[in-house]
Amino acid sequence: MFLNRITLLQDRISSFHEYPFSIPYIKHLDYIDLKSQVTFFVGENGSGKSTLLEAIADKCEFNTAGGGRNNLYDVHASGSVLGEYISLSWLPKVTRGFFLRAESFYHFASHIDDIKGIEAYGGRSLHEQSHGESFLSLFLNRFKGKAIYLLDEPEAALSPQRQLAFLKILHTLASKGDSQFIIATHSPILLGYPNATILSFDHGPIKEIEYEMTDHYQITKYFLQNREKFLQELLEE
Repeated sequence: MFLNRITLLQDRISSFHEYPFSIPYIKHLDYIDLKSQVTFFVGENGSGKSTLLEAIADKCEFNTAGGGRNNLYDVHASGSVLGEYISLSWLPKVTRGFFLRAESFYHFASHIDDIKGIEAYGGRSLHEQSHGESFLSLFLNRFKGKAIYLLDEPEAALSPQRQLAFLKILHTLASKGDSQFIIATHSPILLGYPNATILSFDHGPIKEIEYEMTDHYQITKYFLQNREKFLQELLEE
């Protein structure tokens, strides 16, 4: 592990009534200790998990539109408001890594074409691959050791089978002990990765929870085991 603590600089915040400081967990946040090579952020849309991940990327000096330190291009509204209000504690600090922002990955792919950098991604334009293929190409070719990877909903382009392929890539890197992952996700498949820390952003203070206690696991399990009853109850309300 490299990044071991995220601290909110509360004394710099003048008001908790404006976004992003109005997000419920921020009012209760002093710091978060990271205990595992792989940490998952979970929570409903709007809970602030992506906002914090983006702020971490900003402090790492990664492009908050998606990419690493050397990927210089602009996407409207991709800046981090929260980045100026957190500090990161490292042991040791690393400067290599990548921020995957699924919603702006198209722009990242265009940037790679513009700088004629496709050789670093298997020699084929990311735009000439399916969405899922391009994500896996990124993971296979760009992700190396001694780095930190910040991934915002990587499952957005991945089928269940490709999510399993991603878990294999993640495990290969994390098990060597020189790669760290922080992943915001809704995927019950990804959340099942063994020995990961899962941090819930729902209902106020950020807290660590077990896999089986996540809504993602419980709802998916109930749906698969009681599909007809579940849909009947849902659709007849």
